[in-house]
Amino acid sequence: MQATTTLTITAGKADPEAQKAFLAEYETLKQTKGDADPIYFMDAVHPQHNPVIAQGWIKRGEDREIRSNTGRRRVNINGAIDLKCLEPVVRFDDSINAVSTIALLQQIEQRHPDAAVIHVICDNARYYRSKAVRKHLETSRVQLLFLPPYALNLNLIERFWKYFKKIVLYNRYFESFADFKAACENFFRHPNQYRGDLRSLLTENFAIVGE
Repeated sequence: MQATTTLTITAGKADPEAQKAFLAEYETLKQTKGDADPIYFMDAVHPQHNPVIAQGWIKRGEDREIRSNTGRRRVNINGAIDLKCLEPVVRFDDSINAVSTIALLQQIEQRHPDAAVIHVICDNARYYRSKAVRKHLETSRVQLLFLPPYALNLNLIERFWKYFKKIVLYNRYFESFADFKAACENFFRHPNQYRGDLRSLLTENFAIVGE
């Protein structure tokens, strides 16, 4: 029997020790935070108005046409999700910047009136580290916890975005951008129907990359 090979593509600058240190900090946070204090994972996604071809079967010798769009327009979604409730908080904005990030953080804060601190884990995107966001956090209950560089594997919302694309975009064609955007928005109107899948998907089985 021929052995199979698994190919894993990782960021060339991923630092395994920094990832381990972050996970240790994350475990400490879970053990010391207040009972009413949530932990969110935050990131943006930018699905393009074009089919995402996931898989399919074509008989040998046959040709199939796949309809496509220009792909020049996209939807900008800034979002966050906590592992306890699995209810995403999202915003559709013309662009993802400091203003849209502050608006998202305000939405998250409004959901937790009893929390002393709202912990939000995110990457090092420029808008998350912007002066305007830092100024907002001075009077906010939100605290940002930044991931190590090149460590998207530790941001669980990346799995959520992959699931979102699978449900909404894979092997689907949308004639108009309005239909495409409506399909994206509709996914977030009924989050409970996906909770079972998300419960098994968004587990804390973090993998260290770059070792």
